[in-house]
Amino acid sequence: MLLNHIPLTANDVRQCLRIAGGATTGFLLSKLFGLNYGVFFTVFPMLLLGLVPRVSAHVIRQMLLSSLVSGLEVGLLGGLFGDQPGIMTPLVFVLFLYRFAAMSRGSLFLFGASGVLNLSIMLHFSSYPQVDLNTLIVTNFGATLLSVLLALLMTVLWPDVTPRTPPKPGLKAPHRMRHEALLGAGVATLSYLVFQVLDLSDSLSALATTVLLLFPMHWNGALGYARKRAMGTVLGVTLGLLVQFILYDWSGLLLLIVPLLWIGFMLCSLAHVKEASGSGVGFGAMTTLGILFGQYLAPGKDFIFSAFYRVGSISVAIVATLLACYLLHKLLNSFEATRFG
Repeated sequence: MLLNHIPLTANDVRQCLRIAGGATTGFLLSKLFGLNYGVFFTVFPMLLLGLVPRVSAHVIRQMLLSSLVSGLEVGLLGGLFGDQPGIMTPLVFVLFLYRFAAMSRGSLFLFGASGVLNLSIMLHFSSYPQVDLNTLIVTNFGATLLSVLLALLMTVLWPDVTPRTPPKPGLKAPHRMRHEALLGAGVATLSYLVFQVLDLSDSLSALATTVLLLFPMHWNGALGYARKRAMGTVLGVTLGLLVQFILYDWSGLLLLIVPLLWIGFMLCSLAHVKEASGSGVGFGAMTTLGILFGQYLAPGKDFIFSAFYRVGSISVAIVATLLACYLLHKLLNSFEATRFG
């Protein structure tokens, strides 16, 4: 499934080079300049270059606007109502709802998808008193801007050989779009509540998984992605541990880490491109590897424990999210106005 026998085209190879180059450069810059939240600088470029094969002005506008709007919402609402869950919860539901509605319509899918991820991560981090909210918001926007610049740079270095045919969005019935928006917003809000109630400050991978599982916006899609995400997590953790074992006592030397990390990203991107299914096993492995090195590669942190903790926390997140998706899917299907099919 990962490495099928369909040959890679010249465009596919160049997309792999763009993904690996962008993610590795973002990681390197975050470490060289000691930037906070290194995971943003590592994962955002791979999200942009991996999910959108061709970077256009429309794509750039969606990415930047999504980060800017998410930062403003978290800053204003978090500052005003952050300590009042009774008010904050319905507000969060509305914020997720219009993002999933944008995703369901198709033309603003990237705005909604990146917005859901940005909002979830910033709401999660901002709930801890030791986190400086202004630094979090500025860093998130800075990482988004850098990812756009890196995407443009990688496109200049490795442009497509032949023009790509843009996919044509399919038409959806209004009741299906309502189903998708309510399903995504409902489960994302439930995830927000769980991460607020429980002390899960070290479970960024699990949080990202609950969001990524919702990207198909229907039960069958979430079920199919769950299996791919689990396989991708194991693959990403395995690659991360392999890099650690190869480097051993030199695991803190960027000069040695960067080329091995580039190879890991390249292998994952090859699997991702061969799958041709959007967010699949290869993409899951790539984001897991990026989170491991971007967030947990630091002095005094147990990288090995973090790697195995990722597997356990993501497994729990997958099961819990699927259960919530199934129950809400059944509930929405019981009403004609929100029926999926």
